Amino acid sequence: MDSGEESKGLDNLAFDMDEIVNDQPREKERKTCESHSVTEEDRNKPTYCVTDVPPWYFCIFLAMQHYLTAFGGIISIPLILSESLCLQHDSLIQSRLINTIFFVSGLCTLLQVTFGVRLPILQGGTFALLTPALAMFSTPEWECPAWTQNASMVNTSSPVFIEVWQTRMRTLQGSIMVASLLQILVGFSGLIGFLMRFIGPLTIAPTVSLIGLSLYDAAGTKLGSHWGISAMTTVLIILFSQYLRLIPIPVPTYSKSKKLHTSKFYIFQIMPILLGLAVSWLVCYLLTIYDVLPSDPAEYGYLARTDVKGNVLSEASWFTFPYPGQWGMPTVSLAGILGLMAGIICSMAESVGDYHSCAKLSGAPPPPKHAISRGIGVEGLGCLLAGAFGTGNGTTSFSENVAALGITKVGSRMVIVLSGVFMILMGILGKIGAIFATIPTPVLGGMFLIMFGVITAAGISNLQSTDMNSSRNTFVFGFSMFSALVIPNWIMKHPDFFKTGVTEVDRVLHILLTTHMFIGGFLGFFLDNTIPGTRRERGLLALDKEHLEESSNTLEIEEVYDLPFGITSCLSSQSWVRYVPFCPSKTKDNNV
Repeated sequence: MDSGEESKGLDNLAFDMDEIVNDQPREKERKTCESHSVTEEDRNKPTYCVTDVPPWYFCIFLAMQHYLTAFGGIISIPLILSESLCLQHDSLIQSRLINTIFFVSGLCTLLQVTFGVRLPILQGGTFALLTPALAMFSTPEWECPAWTQNASMVNTSSPVFIEVWQTRMRTLQGSIMVASLLQILVGFSGLIGFLMRFIGPLTIAPTVSLIGLSLYDAAGTKLGSHWGISAMTTVLIILFSQYLRLIPIPVPTYSKSKKLHTSKFYIFQIMPILLGLAVSWLVCYLLTIYDVLPSDPAEYGYLARTDVKGNVLSEASWFTFPYPGQWGMPTVSLAGILGLMAGIICSMAESVGDYHSCAKLSGAPPPPKHAISRGIGVEGLGCLLAGAFGTGNGTTSFSENVAALGITKVGSRMVIVLSGVFMILMGILGKIGAIFATIPTPVLGGMFLIMFGVITAAGISNLQSTDMNSSRNTFVFGFSMFSALVIPNWIMKHPDFFKTGVTEVDRVLHILLTTHMFIGGFLGFFLDNTIPGTRRERGLLALDKEHLEESSNTLEIEEVYDLPFGITSCLSSQSWVRYVPFCPSKTKDNNV
């Protein structure tokens, strides 16, 4: 989890923040966290805290930045999932899936910021539910028919084809909805505080890392469709995000004090993935119109053409309105539910860490128990909505956007509210989803190589609070990781080994034992909680110590986490509120 510690000054922000802050009236300047000018020692403090509202034009820009930061992670989920749903040759439905996941992500973001944890934290699709979904569809009963793999044999309007992919989608929908009930229960009942006593870095690290590692095959397949284009995409994203991120581009801006002038705009830091995709996409388009790329589907490199997806852009409607049950009545699979519950648990543990990081970076006090419980409960509602709408996925807090708070120094939740509105609008515009669905396969492969690598590293970064010089911790992490790679690989090669005679039990065992993050997380959890070790050694004291040190530099008002529209004031007079885990109450212990 990137806590934004790399942002050691104001020279690596989206815009030159000195110009923006100095252009505001003194009243606005007093609304910042410490009501004094930013000194050398205070540069890591946010310019706008969680309850502040920046100027409208700044809000719009930052909202777009958060949307673009989450862009790569959101669109990649339906594109990966489409192959398991037998939809790899139906770009029109792929575009509708993209529209749906944007729409639901925006809706869940508004729910989280308004009624959930109330921190400036974006909601989007989660890879934690993608891996068990892929494991579920790897079973023989869900294997796609051979004719769906051949584009020439697929008639996307055929009732047979529609039933093939919608059956899979409806089962995935229902399983996600049932699995989300676990998150709703754990959140709103207050159990999350109890569970987090036992889920430490040595459980989270292998679980999150294995999400990225388990997707190497999906990335490799797309990379291999044209290694040259894939390598170009990867190099461009690395160039923009790592080497050029601190290089500003001068753009004309206007302010009351300086009138029309140029300002520094760090475009490479804001949208490296989008820029890398756009440049590679343009190259593929030029190679297509000049017939440099082969036009024969059987030849190597054909998938790099931009006309492979046909007329999906012209066929897509201008406006589409996702709605619950748009693919039919959801069904359930017991094996799928159990596998997805493992993903839900992983998502909850990661989100709690995101809440603490987000609070620190946005100038808010550490989140109290009722806010964390409410945040996890609302994420569960988000997964329920995502399942009902048919995204094929759930929702979770986006770590990338939490890290962006440390870069921009703007922790205003109004910015995230506006970003959620933008995502809803993008989800309604059907042509937007169609554009993303036409991205050439090797371009996606180059993006996946970066994205899945970062996810793997993000998981390992959880170990920084543990004592990795301890042989105990080295054993727990190493054994959990290696076992989670070996066991699923062997099970996939010997699918008939577990035959209990009960079909449903066989399916459950297959999904759980081929889900890398379940095995790694389970072994990490079991070993970390049974092998003797101090809390400091296990990294369980690091979060408490960190927030004790930071609490003196944050807002001292816990009203940040109160419910909006005067709901908290209305409830405060009721004596029964103290017994409701997700409701603010002055008599509760607000330290987690």
